[in-house]
Amino acid sequence: MNYSKLAFTDGIKSIQQRMGSRNTYERMEEMSFREGLTAVETDFIGQMDSFYLASYGENTFPYIQHRGGPKGFIKVIDDDTIGIVDFSGNRQYISVGNIVKDPKVSLILVSYPMQARLKIYAEAEIMEISDHPDLYELLKPEAYRFRPERMLVFHIKAYDWNCPQHITPRFTEQEMEPMLHQQKEYIRKLEEEVAFLKGKIAG
Repeated sequence: MNYSKLAFTDGIKSIQQRMGSRNTYERMEEMSFREGLTAVETDFIGQMDSFYLASYGENTFPYIQHRGGPKGFIKVIDDDTIGIVDFSGNRQYISVGNIVKDPKVSLILVSYPMQARLKIYAEAEIMEISDHPDLYELLKPEAYRFRPERMLVFHIKAYDWNCPQHITPRFTEQEMEPMLHQQKEYIRKLEEEVAFLKGKIAG
């Protein structure tokens, strides 16, 4: 897998040359080969509760869709493959229709608390649940209410980590709860002390 060699077309290389970054990225192309997902990527993917999926439509426009689910709903099948259960949504089927016509897609997975993003080139495969029950057992989220329609399996062709610059840290309620719990406990103790002091003054 070499993300740079796949991403940097001749037109992109000419822009890099004009802007003065070509030498840096030329060296990167020679050094950025990766043999499948490592433990770092596998752990990162397992922490995700959403990702962005870009596909290419017959109307010649790219289409970007947000896909979400419970934490860990994106499963690593092997070093070169990840997959999800495709939940029922608004039933427009734009991404599915695009993939039927052209399986080449891009994925971006962003962790806002970690200010990290993983970008992936892949070929998507639509798999019916009835034809692959064992795979469905592997991919289905536990303790999550959803209506499955199919499975999407992504055969990874290349991936790379993006620069963390300009990613604003954001946190979910679940991620904030430990910090808020400490704050609530501190406020509770202060209130008890205030009540105690008021009682002494009144006495």
